[in-house]
Amino acid sequence: MSTNTGSIPVTRVEASRRGAIDFDALPFGRIWSDHMFVASCQDGMWTDGELRPYGPLGLRPAARALQYGLSVFEGFKAQKTPDGDVAVFRPESNWRRLNTSAARLAMPAVPHDLFFDALVELIDVDRVWMPEPHQGSLYIRPTFFCVDDDLMVEPGSGFQFVIMTAPVGPYFGGELGLVTTRRYVRAFPGGTGDIKPCGNYAGTLLATREAQEAGYQNVIWLDGIEKRYVEECGVMNVMFVIDGTAVTPPLEGTILPGITRDSAIVLLADLGIPCEERRISVEELVLSSRDGTLTEAFGLGTAASVAPIHRLGLDGVDVRLEEFEGSVADRLKTALLAIQRGEVEDRHGWLRRL
Repeated sequence: MSTNTGSIPVTRVEASRRGAIDFDALPFGRIWSDHMFVASCQDGMWTDGELRPYGPLGLRPAARALQYGLSVFEGFKAQKTPDGDVAVFRPESNWRRLNTSAARLAMPAVPHDLFFDALVELIDVDRVWMPEPHQGSLYIRPTFFCVDDDLMVEPGSGFQFVIMTAPVGPYFGGELGLVTTRRYVRAFPGGTGDIKPCGNYAGTLLATREAQEAGYQNVIWLDGIEKRYVEECGVMNVMFVIDGTAVTPPLEGTILPGITRDSAIVLLADLGIPCEERRISVEELVLSSRDGTLTEAFGLGTAASVAPIHRLGLDGVDVRLEEFEGSVADRLKTALLAIQRGEVEDRHGWLRRL
């Protein structure tokens, strides 16, 4: 059935799958809402786009997104607030970062109005897919890719932009352990470590599998030159609490400028917790674990929010970290979720209510 919502045409599903989903046991990113937004860009000219049932896109095998990885994406969340509204956390930051990623791959920018009109109307059409606060959140995944049907290694001219949503529960379950690797490197200066092309993530999978075979969940990524300084952990930014100060690696072109990371730095100041952006070597972590000044480590990301790390494998040195009430990670996560869920005053202007 075709209708209109606002200015965007809508082709609705014949029967929603919503009733078959147990929202009290949501996985992460395996269940998709009924509809998606799709728009095209050819030689810089955009279509208005449409909302249609989530499903195949019909890419040709030679599409440059498939052949050369000419594809970027974003991820952010919407939450149901206590008064029944839907609040999206810092979507302007994700829109800007999407276009930063696109520019690095010589792709055109996604227009602001197209992005936000689509976002608002897609969430409205699939509002029944919004979990209750105790169940999880609605994950939003914009993806932008080249559909040119040839094998030329050159900037593209034809693109598709898609937004899809998924009701999600926690990204991690159980204790989280990470291990260093010097065999693989995530990013080099001048590369794409500070943006979100799809290939950044494909290149981490073998290292992740080997970490899991060794009894950990994911990898501690080190710098690509000296292979000494911590940069990220798994698919997240990382912070360590050393002698009462939250320490996180600086943004020097190889680390993704995470929106959760940026939010955490602001909230740490609000909480009166010292924070430093500086290089952190594996050797420093080993020494600080031995003298007792390393008390916490946690990942920061949209999917995981604030994820305490319980075990660090540091070049053969096994470090165990305990969660405790009143920890920096606990206080930070509580403050962050309260803002995201609209439970406290949004003093930083981060929420967009729909």
